[in-house]
Amino acid sequence: MVDYEVTVFTGSLDHANSYNDVYIKLVGTDGASHRTQLIDYKGSLAFIRGAVSSFTVSCPVSIGKLVLIELDKQNFSLFPEEKWFPAKVEVKSPEGDTFTVPIHRWITDRKVHHFREGTALRVFEDNHRLGRSSREKELKRRKEEYRWEVYKEGIPHCIKAKDPCSLPPEVRFSFTKSIQFAFTAITGTIELRLEGLANCKKKWKDMHHLNRAFWHKTHMADYVQEHWKEDVFFGYQYLNGINPMLIRRCTALPSNFAVTDDMVFLRGQSSLEEEMKKGNIFLVDYKLLDGVKPNVINRKKQYLMAPLVLLHKTPQDQLMPIAIQLKQTPADDNPIFFPTDSEYDWLIAKIFVRSADFNVHELSVHLLRTHLLAEVFTVSLLRNVPMVHPLYKLIIPHTRYTLQINILARLLLIADTGVFTKYAASGGEGMFTILKRSTSSMTYSSLCIPDDIAERGLQDVPNFYYRDDGLRLWDIINRFVQGVLGYYYKNDAEVEKDSELQKWISDIFVHGFLSKESTGIPQSFTSVAELVKFVTMVIFTCSAQHAAVNSGQYDFDGWMPNAPTSLQRPPPTKKGTTNEATMMDTFPDVNATVHGMAVVWLLSKQSTDFVPLGHYPKHHFTEETPCKLIKEFQGKLEEFEARIKARNGSLGVPYTHLKPTEVENSVAL
Repeated sequence: MVDYEVTVFTGSLDHANSYNDVYIKLVGTDGASHRTQLIDYKGSLAFIRGAVSSFTVSCPVSIGKLVLIELDKQNFSLFPEEKWFPAKVEVKSPEGDTFTVPIHRWITDRKVHHFREGTALRVFEDNHRLGRSSREKELKRRKEEYRWEVYKEGIPHCIKAKDPCSLPPEVRFSFTKSIQFAFTAITGTIELRLEGLANCKKKWKDMHHLNRAFWHKTHMADYVQEHWKEDVFFGYQYLNGINPMLIRRCTALPSNFAVTDDMVFLRGQSSLEEEMKKGNIFLVDYKLLDGVKPNVINRKKQYLMAPLVLLHKTPQDQLMPIAIQLKQTPADDNPIFFPTDSEYDWLIAKIFVRSADFNVHELSVHLLRTHLLAEVFTVSLLRNVPMVHPLYKLIIPHTRYTLQINILARLLLIADTGVFTKYAASGGEGMFTILKRSTSSMTYSSLCIPDDIAERGLQDVPNFYYRDDGLRLWDIINRFVQGVLGYYYKNDAEVEKDSELQKWISDIFVHGFLSKESTGIPQSFTSVAELVKFVTMVIFTCSAQHAAVNSGQYDFDGWMPNAPTSLQRPPPTKKGTTNEATMMDTFPDVNATVHGMAVVWLLSKQSTDFVPLGHYPKHHFTEETPCKLIKEFQGKLEEFEARIKARNGSLGVPYTHLKPTEVENSVAL
């Protein structure tokens, strides 16, 4: 007889423990053990939360190299079925080898579950008969558990699940996350001390009335309230606010934006042509919103414009708005507004722009380009790539909670009775018009920050911290991905013959980008370099990009005048007709404002089980090289964090959205 030392690590999640009987079978290259009950001196405490318990499993002869384990639990006759969350199992052989089996899954039934030894294997090198069978069974089960569904035609497909309880347990929120999220969602208006205003359909009386409602302030939200009217802050937000994705360098004015030199430069001090040649003119075009049907809120028609905004980089390196046209089609009743206009003419033009920006940001930049894409990457991974595959081990930490948060978004925000549907200018029919248009125009290059920055001509714009930090994070992630995938894929031919890898990208092309070749998304991988770039984009999108456009929502949008969810008066058709009363009448009603504040508060509230970028509490990799690369990755992120802190110390407005310790590993909120 030979003895194997088996150590079982139960996870530290809430309710991870089990008092059921646990059985194991070891399967190796040369044989297998009998199914053995795991019993030690701890008795029923062997599998409580956080427990590490060791057992002896005896075999007649050596089983060789461990291939997999079979694990099951059986409840006592008088006790109910329990959930159990084993984290991993370690097996020490009599020859002195140690094998690690990552699990990180809830076991909720009495069935026998198969888990592979942790060495990553691609499908074409998985030569053991039982190993290949286990791989096939795992993917068959996953394809039944994770099904595609078309939520709305023309936008990326999603997981088929009517509510979070329909999801397999391993992808749901933790108990901690569930309680905290539900509490914040239910009590958001109470936490903000706005519960008395949530049902008020009246207009705001004056700015003093609005100021009193905005009592809960972060440092940045306080700054926004103080500076929201200023041109320099208006321009700053296009670079370092929560929507740095629209601005681009302007080399020629659009034909529908007839700005002339004398409109924007006094006494011939300069010309648009000269400033464009110097690279100092920038354009933001909200044509995505043109013709979108606006919402009806509190039985009142709302207004959503499709502005064009021209900005100028001054000699002081400030980005200043110099012209705003609120509709796409030039007309006598569609004036171009300038900083030289009256205070409220200019201010209300900027308010209409900020409202347009809010709606584009939430639907296109935030929902579509991070949440919905992350869901596509996740569902395709779970359907097509088994746990033993190196791609699964690399990407799965970056999918944590994504499926559940997106289901909640569909139920609570964009459903017929959702908060966004009811209180945003683009809610309802307009919402899906915007999502479809944005989906049809989305490109691979726009999802890769080095390509996107170059295409928008923003390589040398000063004080652009989203670009600086984003490019550095992209490079750090890219080097990490290159190291890991380069370890497993030695040449392009290995990439091409990995059928699971090819199925993953094929499903993403079909279900995420609707089989449109114009997007530039690869339909298959033909090289290691191509694979590395795409996986870098996936991880960057799920972590850094989501943080950049999500975490500052309350800071920038909590003060409603800086980001109105909707506006309920049309824009002025001629100048000289606006004042403070006009502005107050234009702002959304009290209830629309309050619900908007509560939503951005919820979406900005970090959970206590937040996992920052580069941290992997679930250890999927077991080999020395990828584990070493993870340590190096974490070290590079720490160095980068120190550089950001040093830079921010000299900034009046620190840019913190891409500090690695504040970037969550996945789209989890």
